[in-house]
Amino acid sequence: MREDLKLARERLEQKNLTLVVVKRSKVILETSAHGIRGLLEAIERLKGKMRGSSVADKVVGRAAALLCVYSGVAAVFATIASHEGIEVLLENHVSLEFDHSVPHIMDSKGTGVCPFEKLASTFSSPKEAYKGLRAACG
Repeated sequence: MREDLKLARERLEQKNLTLVVVKRSKVILETSAHGIRGLLEAIERLKGKMRGSSVADKVVGRAAALLCVYSGVAAVFATIASHEGIEVLLENHVSLEFDHSVPHIMDSKGTGVCPFEKLASTFSSPKEAYKGLRAACG
């Protein structure tokens, strides 16, 4: 698992991606999609293959953390992780590494909390979060 997370992180940084999923030393998904869409796309495309994988993501807030838990991810690296995202992952026994922590994930303009983070705060379970976030992204 540690080697998978290392590989995911290296690919994220070297290729300037937003999300990399690695399982058993093999990159199974890379994307430059912004926001929560990359993780939702990964869950849809990979189905159950994310279970036990390692994910490197530029930004992990509560929404991304809930999606990682929902999909059975074993380890996460985040360039930026919110306090709530960190809490969700640790409570669900997901291994976590990050470069910087912030109180909240902000919207793209930096003027307020990200709308997906606001939405994620209303969900009580990872499954509920997946359904709600998927519906919100169309």
